[in-house]
Amino acid sequence: MGGHDAELILVAGALLAAGIVGGLLADRMRIPGLLLFLGLGMLAGSEGIGGIDFDNAELARTLGTVALVLIVFEGGLNAGWAEIRPVLWTAASLATVGTILTALLAGFAAKLIFGLSTLEGMLVGAAIAATDSAAIFAVLRRSQLEKQLARSLEGESGMNDPVALLLVVGFVEWIQQPGYGAADMVGLLALKLALGAAVGLALGRLSVSALNAVRLPTDGIYPVATIAIAGIAYGAAEVVHGSGLLSVYLTALALGSTSVPARRTITAFHEGVGEVAQIGLFILLGLLVFPSTLGDVALEGLALSAVLIGVARPLATFVATAFSPFGLRERAMLGWAGLRGATPIWLATFPVVAGVAGGHELFAIVFFVVVSSTLVQGATFEPLAKRLGLTTDEPALPRRLLESGRIRRMGGDVVSYRLRPEAAAAGHLVRELGLPREALVNVIVRDGHAIPPRGSTEVREGDELHILVRGELRSQVEDLTRRWHEGPVGAPPPPRLPRRGAPQIFSVGPGGEIDDPSAPTEVNGIAVVSVLRSRRDRSSALVALADGRYALTSEAVVAVGDRRAVARWCERRAQRVDAGDPAERAWWQEAIGALIARG
Repeated sequence: MGGHDAELILVAGALLAAGIVGGLLADRMRIPGLLLFLGLGMLAGSEGIGGIDFDNAELARTLGTVALVLIVFEGGLNAGWAEIRPVLWTAASLATVGTILTALLAGFAAKLIFGLSTLEGMLVGAAIAATDSAAIFAVLRRSQLEKQLARSLEGESGMNDPVALLLVVGFVEWIQQPGYGAADMVGLLALKLALGAAVGLALGRLSVSALNAVRLPTDGIYPVATIAIAGIAYGAAEVVHGSGLLSVYLTALALGSTSVPARRTITAFHEGVGEVAQIGLFILLGLLVFPSTLGDVALEGLALSAVLIGVARPLATFVATAFSPFGLRERAMLGWAGLRGATPIWLATFPVVAGVAGGHELFAIVFFVVVSSTLVQGATFEPLAKRLGLTTDEPALPRRLLESGRIRRMGGDVVSYRLRPEAAAAGHLVRELGLPREALVNVIVRDGHAIPPRGSTEVREGDELHILVRGELRSQVEDLTRRWHEGPVGAPPPPRLPRRGAPQIFSVGPGGEIDDPSAPTEVNGIAVVSVLRSRRDRSSALVALADGRYALTSEAVVAVGDRRAVARWCERRAQRVDAGDPAERAWWQEAIGALIARG
């Protein structure tokens, strides 16, 4: 290998390493990492200490397209339809109506501030209208913003790139072709979005079926397959004149919503590739900038940034969310949270490549507006969310501790829940949480350590519970977690014994008449008021009845009577258990302990 090639590889490795260091610094300084990455690129450029001479806008656009495909795909893969569906219409409205209105308002402002023509101003407005998925994800990953708002921003950032791109392409055509007009732009926008959506939805379904049907030799090949899927999704849509980025995002959403083999490997791979794409894209765009040109647009750029973040984005957001379920505080937060990043700068390369007059000046304007607006919005994002009371004690984009892909294929699912401060469930035992028989607290994360729970384990504020549950009971468990916060927790206490002259009769009979001995609704015609214990390995339960008695139900036998009588009967059964069956003995001892505790 020649020395020149070795130098190129060395420089690339050094820049990526510096990008990682920059990301760590940005995280500690609580500012968006893209600013440091862009600064690193400018520092390494021809006017910086690196002296790298790079002025190829066309190559930057091509490489930027590849990077954005990877970034958008990773965003959709981590979201999935299950997360986006509840806020789909809000996110779609922000991505379309919000982006178009932001472009128009910012475009008119750019015309007035910089003295541009109307179309040139609209071109600048279209470029800076797009929020950046990489910037949004980076901020949300360390944020505690309410999940519905976080998902809305995440969905918008994934879906508005195609809209902004089509606006930029349309205005470039309008500038260069005198016969081009608004009707042509509307037709282009509608056609590309419709075709992109069709290709993405169809390919998403096909990809899920293919990955589940074809078993590849090793898990390491599955990420190769998903890279191929991302490339096909973009290319196929663009070939039929649809939106490739929209197709990629919808395809990734489909893959992120279903059970596919080696899901953890796929997700981890794309997270790593996405990070490399982000760092590389930001550094590349930083190389393309000449700092000496920024001073000419600094004052006007600050004015345009102020209009963008203080007027254009908020007004567009309020219009786009007019029919959303969010209130005034939530809509204000969405209006402030439109972070820019590499996407607008990448879009600004299109007029340069197309040879639009003054294209380099437009690029400098967009770059300055992106950097200045992102610095302000990124630094104030979390403080504003807290000031508006829109944060929780849970991360905005939580990551599951357990691999759920294979679990889902077997009919199960994983629910994660963090006990908030003053949660009603804090101080209760695991067995008192009221989980259905087909749900199990698999692990508790406390102070960064995993605790294997038992029924007698006490849960505390701040604990993160990971619950293994049958798929059809997921919504029931999620409803139950709300009671863990608000109360009441666990089963209600059984009613007191009714006054009666004669003692309660203890009886033992066959259990075949009970439909579900593990969760009976009535025993011998008497309603069950609570299930005190439920055996998981066999259909059996200890229940409290409406008349004050207790019952031990199983497929073979049912014992009914007062607390002491049922406890004595359980003791006799425990004594007859074979020493080689510890699970059976543990069940009878658990039932006895529960009855004694009711005394």
